[in-house]
Amino acid sequence: MNTLFPLFLNNLFPILLVAGIGYILGRILQVDPQSLSRVVFYVFSPFLVFDLLSNSQLSNNDIFRMMGFATLQMLLIGSIAFLLGRILKFERKQFVAMILCAITVNAGNYGLSLNLFAFGEAALAHASLYFVASAILTYTLGVAIASMGSMSLIQSLKQLIIIPAVYAAALGLLFNVFQWKFPLFIERPVTLLSDAAIPGMLILLGLQLQHNGRAWNLGAISLASALRLLGGPLLAVATAGLMGLQGDAYKAGIIEASMPTAVLSTVLATEFDVKPAFVTTVVFLTTILSPLTLTPLLAYLGA
Repeated sequence: MNTLFPLFLNNLFPILLVAGIGYILGRILQVDPQSLSRVVFYVFSPFLVFDLLSNSQLSNNDIFRMMGFATLQMLLIGSIAFLLGRILKFERKQFVAMILCAITVNAGNYGLSLNLFAFGEAALAHASLYFVASAILTYTLGVAIASMGSMSLIQSLKQLIIIPAVYAAALGLLFNVFQWKFPLFIERPVTLLSDAAIPGMLILLGLQLQHNGRAWNLGAISLASALRLLGGPLLAVATAGLMGLQGDAYKAGIIEASMPTAVLSTVLATEFDVKPAFVTTVVFLTTILSPLTLTPLLAYLGA
C-alpha cells in the first residue's frame, strides 16, 4: 500500500485533476460539450496525430511492431464485445455503443501522460506509436462502427473521407519518411495545435461527465466497463510478448492497452447519436475506477 499510493498520486491524480476542472467548468458556466468535441475532433486531434508521426525517431521495426500490437488489441477486444452483444441480443444502438466503449482506449491524453510520468521519455515514444495506431483505427473503424448506429455500412464508409486525422496520419508518415520539415512560421502553429489536444480532451472529458452522465443500463455498463478495465490488460499481458515487445515498448504497450474508455468515444457517440449518455457513463466509470487496475499494473511493470 505504501508503494501504490505514491504511484497513484504522482501518475494518475494529475490527469484526473484536469478532468475535474472541466467538470467544474461545465457545472458553473454550462459550457456546451459538443462545440468543444468538434474542435477536438476536427482540429486538435489531427494536428496531434501529424506531430507524433512526423517527429517519431523509432525504427521501422519499432513502428510496425507497436502499431501491430495496438491493432491486435482493438480487434481482439472488439471481437469479444461483438460476440457478447450478439449473445445478449442488445438492440442496435446499445450494441454499437458497447463495442465503441470496448475498442476505444484513452491512449492519448491519459495514456501518454501516464507513460511519461511513470516511465519517462523513452516509453513515451513507444506509447505515441500505440496512440497513433489507435487513433487511426478509431477514426476509421471506430467512426464506421459509431455511424452504423444510425446509417448503413455504405453510408458509414463514406463518412471516412471527411475525417481529417486520416489525412493527417498519411501526411505525417510522408514527412517522417522523407524527413521533410515545415518552415518555422508553419511549424509553430502545428505544435501549438498539437499541444492543445491533450488538455482539450481532458477538459472535454470533464464537460461530458457533467453534461451527459445519466445512463443506468447497469448490465451493459458493467459489461462494457469490465471489458475495458479487465479484458484490456489481460489481453495485453497475454499478447505483448508474442508481438515481440520488450523493455520500454512492453511497458508502454501494456499501459496503453489498459487505459479506460477514450474521451473520443464520447465525441463519436455525440457526433453520430449513438447512446451518448451511456458512452459517457462508461467513460466516467472506467476513468474513476481505472486507478484500481492501473496502480497495481504500474507496480507490476516496475514504475
